[in-house]
Amino acid sequence: MDTTSTIIFIIAAFSLGGILIMQRNNVPANLRRGLAIAAIVFIAFAFFLIVYSFATMGT
Repeated sequence: MDTTSTIIFIIAAFSLGGILIMQRNNVPANLRRGLAIAAIVFIAFAFFLIVYSFATMGT
């Protein structure tokens, strides 16, 4: 399994979460909730991919 795209997604998801946390005052109010929900979903899926890659590491 090629892990390059998985690693890129994980880095992008955590970067999006970090940017939203650091720049939360500069994001317009009508976009803030949608971006936060999207970031939470992306970060949760990134955690799932990390756990899945550790679980299937030996195969």
